Amino acid sequence: MPDPITEITLSTSRTLGLVALAAGEHYKQAHQVLEAAGFSRQAGGAYAVSLDDAQAARRTASALAAHATEHGVALVTSTRPYLGDIGTEIAARLPGTWTAQLELYTYPLWQEDLWYQLWEAGEINHALQDHRIPFATVLKDGHGTELLLIERPDHPTGYLIGALTDDEKEDVLDDPTTPKTMVLPAEPDRAASAIVSTFLPTLRHALHLRDLNTVLFALDRIRKEHDTLQTIKKTGRYTDGVPLSSRLIGSMERAFADHAWISFRTVLEHGPQLLDHCHPAATAWPDDTAALARLRAALSDNAAARQEETTLTGNLHAIPRLLSTHEYHHVRAEYGMSALPAIETWLADAAVFERQVRVAPPAGTNTLSVSSRRALSAHPALPPTTPAPTSRR
Repeated sequence: MPDPITEITLSTSRTLGLVALAAGEHYKQAHQVLEAAGFSRQAGGAYAVSLDDAQAARRTASALAAHATEHGVALVTSTRPYLGDIGTEIAARLPGTWTAQLELYTYPLWQEDLWYQLWEAGEINHALQDHRIPFATVLKDGHGTELLLIERPDHPTGYLIGALTDDEKEDVLDDPTTPKTMVLPAEPDRAASAIVSTFLPTLRHALHLRDLNTVLFALDRIRKEHDTLQTIKKTGRYTDGVPLSSRLIGSMERAFADHAWISFRTVLEHGPQLLDHCHPAATAWPDDTAALARLRAALSDNAAARQEETTLTGNLHAIPRLLSTHEYHHVRAEYGMSALPAIETWLADAAVFERQVRVAPPAGTNTLSVSSRRALSAHPALPPTTPAPTSRR
């Protein structure tokens, strides 16, 4: 990212008039410049002055230029309309109920907050590394899907759209399911059309593959420990050949159940939705119907246990001394022991599950999960000022 300087970006808005967005290490000084020139602070953190009175607007612009020169603040005139308006116009053209919220990353390091949410390996990813991104618009559908809209750096027009998520994710550069940036035209109607026809279907497919991979990784973790345990039970010896008593084998089986339950919870979470979109009769493997029925039954048999454990975990956070760590492992092992038949069913039919999900159409209502908010990076200590107007801080 280039060395940060303090600047004020000017753009026009049909509703606000002349809009000013300050950014840089000395952004507070830029705010003072704007206020001294006659700009008014808006609810979202931008500054604006009406253009209804042309003469008054010219006086304000002259005062701004003078104050900016005096305080060493750079003025930048944008070639694009105010991004807050563009986001609102695009949101109004998307199906359903979408909203648009302008976010300001006024202090240079604040744009690093985006790394925690950005599920993107294309041009937006590079833009964050190589450019100052002082502001963006987040589009939300009200059901968890969040999209990041920014002006395309080094281009006089056009925008970039990428996906945000609060889920844990692999390295976006190495994960093949990571969605890529889409370049949007400057016209809001064409931009919205491109989002609906291309970006959202691509995003749904990426979510579909991500959930599938999440389940497969969980099953792979279980399988490795399961195979080791089966070898030990069959030979009566540990992997290095040391004989084991039946008591120790029983203890190892409970330890396996404890660990397997942790991974199987992932299967219980994502498996039902993925199975709902599988239609074996429409595939090259119509005989997979029986196997999928077994998988569904295995999930159904353990859904209540999963809910019970979720409630227990919540109580443990609320009342830390309710159970000791050892006692909690014992309880969790009990869940795992009761789920062993279901776990073995999923291990046996994992290949059927994978091939059916891979050819299944993604859910049209898939959304980015907002189940667990990730902590944001700590900002450097700054003098007291009005908090940055962003929902991610």
